[in-house]
Amino acid sequence: MHELSIALSILDLAEEEGQKRGGRVAAVHVKLGRHSGIVKEALLSSFEMAREGTALAQAELMIEEVPLVIHCSACAADQTPSSAYELRCPVCGALSHEIVIGRELEVHALEIES
Repeated sequence: MHELSIALSILDLAEEEGQKRGGRVAAVHVKLGRHSGIVKEALLSSFEMAREGTALAQAELMIEEVPLVIHCSACAADQTPSSAYELRCPVCGALSHEIVIGRELEVHALEIES
């Protein structure tokens, strides 16, 4: 379960930033792409387990799910496919290998209390 190592990395990053800013991290906001290969529920569970006994024991993990968007060269437009497993343009049906959005795993904000 690679979500545990990811949760540990998120906690390390957040704890370091909280110490730099001299406050307690109340929440960590993460963007998680639909095509990132990370299971949201497993990441939440891993985060809860990993935070126990740390300075971030009360911190919440807030996950914003990012939809999958591909670029269809036939339509010359970005489209949201109906399936994350078959990257076909929903307009013309062409296959695409160009993912524009949807692979993210990004800590994009921290809520730090003084």
